[in-house]
Amino acid sequence: MRTTMRKMAVAALFAAATAPAYAQPAYPSQPVRFIVPYAPGGLPDVVIRQVSARLSERLGQGMVVENRPGAGGVSAAQTMLSSPADGYTYVFSDAAMVSISPLVMKNMPYDPRKDFVPVSYTARAPNFIAVHPSVPANTFAEFVALVKAKPGKITCGSSGIGSLHHLTLELMKSSLGLDVVHVPFRGSGQSVPAMLGGQVDCLLASLAPIAGIASTGRVRILAVAGTQPTAVAPEIPAIGEAMKGFNSAFVLGVLGRRGLPDDVVHKMSSEIAAVVKEPEMQKAMAKLGIEPVGGSPEQYREALRVDGEQMAQAARIGNLKAE
Repeated sequence: MRTTMRKMAVAALFAAATAPAYAQPAYPSQPVRFIVPYAPGGLPDVVIRQVSARLSERLGQGMVVENRPGAGGVSAAQTMLSSPADGYTYVFSDAAMVSISPLVMKNMPYDPRKDFVPVSYTARAPNFIAVHPSVPANTFAEFVALVKAKPGKITCGSSGIGSLHHLTLELMKSSLGLDVVHVPFRGSGQSVPAMLGGQVDCLLASLAPIAGIASTGRVRILAVAGTQPTAVAPEIPAIGEAMKGFNSAFVLGVLGRRGLPDDVVHKMSSEIAAVVKEPEMQKAMAKLGIEPVGGSPEQYREALRVDGEQMAQAARIGNLKAE
């Protein structure tokens, strides 16, 4: 009798201990939110809206994209960090809020390298060097020669002080011995029209805002800011070995908050990788000048590390100070 009761007690304890595991719903069991630290229409916003729509179909759950622009990504980051670490709130961004924001902002309320968890290296968007048609240079080598012949006379626009475009320009100036005048604007929405109007001679930008006007001859794309041509525009030459190991691109990916379960990270990473490797998604991204990656959390962490080192070097060269 006692033996039987002991067996029943053990069985009851075992059932109680294992019941939650069996009752745990499969992830995701509710809508997932992606917070974008920029206004609608920018590269991160466009990419995650396309990816999340497909994710919703694959996972059978709603995907919500929420834009929280401003403050170098602080608002978006704080929204995620104030949410539970359960895999239902992420940030989708370029690398700027990890690599650049700590360089230009004092007293940040979080440490992006400690408080964020890399989830998915989703895509990258290379940057290009373009010039106004009045600039007498048809190749990047001719442009370099022109700048050196006219030091301090050629102007080059960027998306703003501390932007990836600005820091890329600083690296180019230092590496190639160029004396060009930096003209900051508030995003490509201002810098591209400025070049069209002849207010600046050259511009650094991703492909999306300049591809159409380049096809009509209103701007001339000289090179991609990297050592190799990009698959999204293989006809455009690269800067090449003049800047060995240099690749300027928007690194786009998903970040979670510290404490996110490993199985959730793996699930979301593998699902996003599957989505961006679909032929139709690759075609859609290529039209925007975006290279789909679908990389693992480890690959994303490494990409962020490399980008961070490059941006820190550029900030030192440009004497960029945190404010």
